[in-house]
Amino acid sequence: MSFRHTAVALFAVALAASAPASAQVRGKDAVVMAMALEPTGLDPTTAAAASIGEIVHYNVLETLVRIREDGSVAPLLAEKWTVSPDARTFTFELKKGVKFHNGEPFSAETVRYAFERAAAADSTNKDKQTYAAIEAIRVTDPHVVAIRLKGNNPDFLFNVGLSTAVIVEPKSAATNATNPVGTGPYRVENWVRGSSLTLAKWPEYRDASKIRMSRVTWRFISDPAAQIAAILAGDVDAMPRITGRAIDAVKGDPRFRVQVGGSRAKTILAINNKKKPLDDVRVRRAIAMAIDRKAVIVGAADGFGVPIGSHYVPGAFGYVDTTGINPFDPAKARALLAEAGVKTPLELTLKLPPPPYSRQGGEVIAAQLAKVGIVAKMQNVEWAQWMSGVFTNKDYDLTIISHVEPLDLGNYAKDNYYWNYESPKFRALFSRISATGDDAERARLLGEAQRLIAQESPNVFLYQPQWVSVANAKLKGLWKDVPIFANDLSLLYWE
Repeated sequence: MSFRHTAVALFAVALAASAPASAQVRGKDAVVMAMALEPTGLDPTTAAAASIGEIVHYNVLETLVRIREDGSVAPLLAEKWTVSPDARTFTFELKKGVKFHNGEPFSAETVRYAFERAAAADSTNKDKQTYAAIEAIRVTDPHVVAIRLKGNNPDFLFNVGLSTAVIVEPKSAATNATNPVGTGPYRVENWVRGSSLTLAKWPEYRDASKIRMSRVTWRFISDPAAQIAAILAGDVDAMPRITGRAIDAVKGDPRFRVQVGGSRAKTILAINNKKKPLDDVRVRRAIAMAIDRKAVIVGAADGFGVPIGSHYVPGAFGYVDTTGINPFDPAKARALLAEAGVKTPLELTLKLPPPPYSRQGGEVIAAQLAKVGIVAKMQNVEWAQWMSGVFTNKDYDLTIISHVEPLDLGNYAKDNYYWNYESPKFRALFSRISATGDDAERARLLGEAQRLIAQESPNVFLYQPQWVSVANAKLKGLWKDVPIFANDLSLLYWE
């Protein structure tokens, strides 16, 4: 164990010494959870931060379908659905008697409103292109809605289970960022900015008798040592995505349960493709070859990760191993920089949001880049600054971020996305993927897309994270695997 890990573990153990002999249960109907990042708002249809969905998705705001822990799709607001023979029309039969927190009824017209809003010209929905690809929405009955796509999208059912597809109520949609009104089992009771957010069970929820937690409090704890200390002291009952160092601190302690699960996330060193000399593929490939992914996984993720070579992860449909396209090769990196006419030292900004994987990873990557003549000037930024400066205004050279959405290869075909990658070849290929219904052909095209992305190197693809969760051993229902960034609180109960 490194000195840093030893220090954290000792600090945590010292704090735990004063904790009760067994983790305190707060009562059979309340739980305190923790997460690293506090969202800037609570409407996942208007902002891209995954932390929004961690709180509200399935809990406050609901979707037509629910994505389960194994990645399968199950009914939620839709009781059932049928798909037309050409795989372009999805007809959803909706649950009856459902209402929003403000008393308004949920209906097929609400679904039409939500999806038309997501596709509108002024929409800031991160997945706007999914809804812009809808040709028509037909309401055939107050509880039946048929959605016709412009072309095939084999992932459409999965897409309408993501947080960007939550069904919003027209009268309250504009204020969902501060006061989300949904059809879910919880309402936001209190939000103390910078500290905590509390959800209270909504007594009029259609399945209220099945919801066992009447109150869930989220605490925002960004510091890894403080995360461990809060768990050990019993101040927090569970942290679904905690620092990997927590395993050493709780090992062998029967009060806690540790789970290490898979993900569909991709942690990347994102590159601004329009900044010179980063607009030269040779420079981007040089940066990729300067980085030892395995060392980054150890330094940034405490060893919990799998190297990737493209924006795709092992276990996903059509995955191919592309890690050999830009292997760790500092000598080749220096040669590519010289070939591109880059005079070293080359100074670049490296903007780092708060998560430990980014701040710790930044140190490792900056040290590796220095060995090939690239000076990465690290700048720590808060999450709101990252969203406005990097994601919205594209004011950066390099940044480290984890893209947690499972089906987001299409981001590389988007206009004006934050990494400024514009490849007609990739866009044409992705259009073919979207229009292909045959699984074998789609898998082949996905492999081709992964190889193209690796070769054009719009970003440096680092690793697939493995998420560590630590919880009170008596708390049941937490996901182990994380197909999407959501925490389905309806599953939680005390043993």
